[in-house]
Amino acid sequence: MRVLVTGAAGLLGSAVVEAFSHGAEVHASRHGDLDITDHAAVERVVDDLRPDAVINCAAYNDVDRAETEAPAALQVNAFGVLALARAAHAAQATMVHYSTDFVFDGETSRPYTETDPPRPLNVYAASKLLGEWFAADSPQHYVLRVESLFGGPGASNGARRGSLGTIVDRIRAGDVVPVFVDRTVSPSYTRDVAAATRAILERRLPAGTYHCVNAGSGTITYAFFNNSFEVYSSEQSQFVALSETHTWRLPEWDKALFNASCRTRKSARPTSVDSSSGTPSC
Repeated sequence: MRVLVTGAAGLLGSAVVEAFSHGAEVHASRHGDLDITDHAAVERVVDDLRPDAVINCAAYNDVDRAETEAPAALQVNAFGVLALARAAHAAQATMVHYSTDFVFDGETSRPYTETDPPRPLNVYAASKLLGEWFAADSPQHYVLRVESLFGGPGASNGARRGSLGTIVDRIRAGDVVPVFVDRTVSPSYTRDVAAATRAILERRLPAGTYHCVNAGSGTITYAFFNNSFEVYSSEQSQFVALSETHTWRLPEWDKALFNASCRTRKSARPTSVDSSSGTPSC
């Protein structure tokens, strides 16, 4: 399998490159190698490489700044995805794109399913939803929604740390740390997301949208932040609790795949999942 990974230096991208490094031909493209907003360059690179899969890990992910930089967010999260999807289609490659729980409004008391209607509440969320739609320009595509990415090789290689890693960094530095204490999510460990991505491609699951988060009750709650403070805090650290009362939980990825299998009767659930990491085992 030959794969092109865009955004390869990021938190998720570096984990994807690692996951495909054995038994696959990986072409890792950083922003300096390929700017996905340069549509001509995207077409040229994909046409020259002729990959089996284009895995897009590039994203504009500054949620707050997107409110004042809407064109930049749209160029990367929407129109850049469109360029990749069209190039993948022309090369007869599978398109893989990562989206987010932010496409929902959070006004639910249960985990979202793939069939729930999106309702983005800000510019970032709208740009990511457009990216989902544009990814479908490639008939063989997978949109994988993730939440609160953390961990993996990117975290130690200078990549943006993600919300959980950023909070820990600020605690260690003794900064004031504003956090939501009633926002419930299911965080995604980057190495598990990468392993799930490879499993989806190798199993050739039906094209479409899948929720891709870790199993268990992983939620961003007061307990998480309180425990983080106990482990990392200094005397200068200050904990500022904010209230949001939103729920963003998605079902764990292997259940989502199983549900899709039941609907299509064309694919099989992974035979087992390592309980310690969520990594698929076949």
